[in-house]
Amino acid sequence: QVQFVESGGGLVQPGGSLRISCRASGFAFSNRVMAWYRQAPGKERELVADIPTTGRTNYADSVKGRFTISRDNAKNTVYLQMNSLKPEDTATYYCSTRYNPNYWGQGTQVTVSS
Repeated sequence: QVQFVESGGGLVQPGGSLRISCRASGFAFSNRVMAWYRQAPGKERELVADIPTTGRTNYADSVKGRFTISRDNAKNTVYLQMNSLKPEDTATYYCSTRYNPNYWGQGTQVTVSS
């Protein structure tokens, strides 16, 4: 079955950096556009970034220039490097497919606070 296992979250001070990972299984990972999403308390889940099989990555305006999405098809893993973190980046981060994201993992919590 389709599974996503996110990891690498934690508590970081404003201006700090963090890299989170997501290992996928149960489908043809290398053929799919992958994405990171996040959900803050009391807010809807939002798209943060996506990465196609080839071509240009895309980012939400709120993270452009600070976050970098990447993938390793040999490891069925997608990464999100987050720099210059802000308190408003605090959320649970999830990965899934970019289109028809019907499956979700448990997410990884990122808290940006001094």
